Amino acid sequence: MAAAVDVPSCIQLLRSCGAAAGRQLHQLLLKSGHVPSSLPPTNAVLLMYARGSPLHSRDARFLFDEMPTRNCFSYNSLITALFKSGDLHGALHVFRCMPDRNTFSWNTVITGLTAAGDLDTACDLLDEMPVKDAVACNAVLHRYVRCGRVDEAFALLKRIGPQCNAEMTSSPWNDPFVLTTVVGACADRMKYDFGRQAHARMVVTKIEIDSVLGCALIDMYCKCGDLDSARRVHDGLKHVDEFSLSALVHGYTSCGQLHEALCLFDKVENPSIALWSSLIGGCVPSYHGDAAFVLFVRMLRSGMLPNSSNCASILNVCGFLGMLKPGQQTHGCALKSGAVNDLIAASALIHFYSKCSLWADACQAFSELRHHDTVVLNTMVTVYSNCGRTDEARRVFDMIPSKSVISWNSMIVGFSQNGQALDAMELFCEMHRLGLRLDKVAIASVLSASSSICSISFGEQIFGLAIALGLQSDHIVASSLIDLYCKCGNLANGCRIFDRIDDPDEVLWNSMLIGYASNGYGHEALELLKLMQSRGVKPSERTFVGVLSACCHSGLVEEGLRWFYRMKEDFGVSPSAEHYACVTDLLVRAGRLDEAVEFIENMPFKADAISWTSIFGGCKAQGNEALLHKVSKKLMETEISPHSSLYVQLSSTLAAQGDWAKSAEIRSMMRDRRISKNAGYSWIDRA
Repeated sequence: MAAAVDVPSCIQLLRSCGAAAGRQLHQLLLKSGHVPSSLPPTNAVLLMYARGSPLHSRDARFLFDEMPTRNCFSYNSLITALFKSGDLHGALHVFRCMPDRNTFSWNTVITGLTAAGDLDTACDLLDEMPVKDAVACNAVLHRYVRCGRVDEAFALLKRIGPQCNAEMTSSPWNDPFVLTTVVGACADRMKYDFGRQAHARMVVTKIEIDSVLGCALIDMYCKCGDLDSARRVHDGLKHVDEFSLSALVHGYTSCGQLHEALCLFDKVENPSIALWSSLIGGCVPSYHGDAAFVLFVRMLRSGMLPNSSNCASILNVCGFLGMLKPGQQTHGCALKSGAVNDLIAASALIHFYSKCSLWADACQAFSELRHHDTVVLNTMVTVYSNCGRTDEARRVFDMIPSKSVISWNSMIVGFSQNGQALDAMELFCEMHRLGLRLDKVAIASVLSASSSICSISFGEQIFGLAIALGLQSDHIVASSLIDLYCKCGNLANGCRIFDRIDDPDEVLWNSMLIGYASNGYGHEALELLKLMQSRGVKPSERTFVGVLSACCHSGLVEEGLRWFYRMKEDFGVSPSAEHYACVTDLLVRAGRLDEAVEFIENMPFKADAISWTSIFGGCKAQGNEALLHKVSKKLMETEISPHSSLYVQLSSTLAAQGDWAKSAEIRSMMRDRRISKNAGYSWIDRA
């Protein structure tokens, strides 16, 4: 019976057939007595099951258990099947039970654990591996780099390096894939010395630097700023292809040496889109916006159609530098070429309009997208929040299938910035209940929400959580806590938090200074400013908002005016609308209304409704009806804020003066613009 079966032919068929045919061959060999008694055909059936669907891992296990004799091939096939079915524990157990292990066995289990994400166990096994093989080493190193655990990758290299004989052909240090991974990690973390050591090892052991490895070396040297070494690697390549040339061109451009990049680029007769992308994309890190756009136009005139990478690069640099018109022209070009349908270009387009504060255009670009990913949806949560459209931001947030920490933080920040403190606090609590990782952004945002409604008890609970997470010394968290205490009138606790910080940055100094200002401690705020300067911290725009606010709340009129004129002359800080508003309020509170009006009319930009409202309130307080009438006319001519309080205040004052027609006109404007009067409410939080 057994002789009637052509076993070699069956084995040959098992190597290429599917599961259905494989099962039939298994039955034939089983009936003929060749399986499981004979090792070669049994191993062939076992490999067939291991190579197939994960559902066949049970068949592989049953067959393995029936085998009277097994070899390394048998164990390796079963381990492969178990990994494919997701049974990591079972695969590791079988590996541990092997009487003998070959290199393939070690590679199979280490790469299987690495692919499954169990890096720690894979690394432990790599340490146990008697002779380190390039396959296992590269699997672990590559996964470390992909997961962002680059420091652990370097530590592993230092640990296994002395165990590897560089003269052996099988040494990981002689493998181009391992070396490419190592050099790539050095480029990502700018580990220049380590990268040079790896390059030196290649030279000493006479490893041939192919195109892929040469590209990695050029990229590493360029990112570390050693363009001369990058050029030497490029010139030393036996075959210079487009990839290595693109790496060097991008390196020159991103380091600001556009002339050298163009000298290389112009030697190419018909540059491909990839080479154009390297040249244009290199302008983004060095912020050569004009050069990037000129090159983009040159590419179009050469007859080359732009791709999503080109458009994304231009849009990113235009957004960062506020180049509105070139960005809009790029948008039009992307529409014509169809590149805007790509998620990378679409995301860059949304970011561009967001950076230019054109929220409606950003929303329009989003509405035209056919597909979304988490990055785009996260961006739109921020965009809608910045527009004040928190309902739509929440709708987008709910659309995100796998919410990242950025998703949650964006929504919490959006609620907090739009005055929806309770929603921000509720979402934070939900995030905490789900056991998600809480970072300093989430903590600081919910502390800001607590301070906006003076909820000191909730804020202190959040700070307790920050202490448990080890974030109590973070400057952003500490700044938010100082703001909370100062807004709640607990200046002593704010000072205590500030004094505990060893090396406060500008943000912390500003928070404490504004805390003094908002609580009426003008002299203390000015003393803090002097201390800040003595510590070598340069005052910023925000600092002077605090200084002027402190003078305003403490009646230090001349001091405030003096600091306003000094900020430009002595510190190079140009006054913004907020600084002018502080000085206006300062003059109004001092009763110097005519001077305040003259100050507003001489501003370098047109006064908004907020500035005139400050004088409006002063006129009401002093009963200056003549000036009140003039300011009322100014307010009527100005685009009034969307908040209802200004409309109501202006309408009531006009009615009190007997000007019922103007008062009715204001109420009509509110109806036309769909602005309703906010209902009054109060908040009491007992600590």
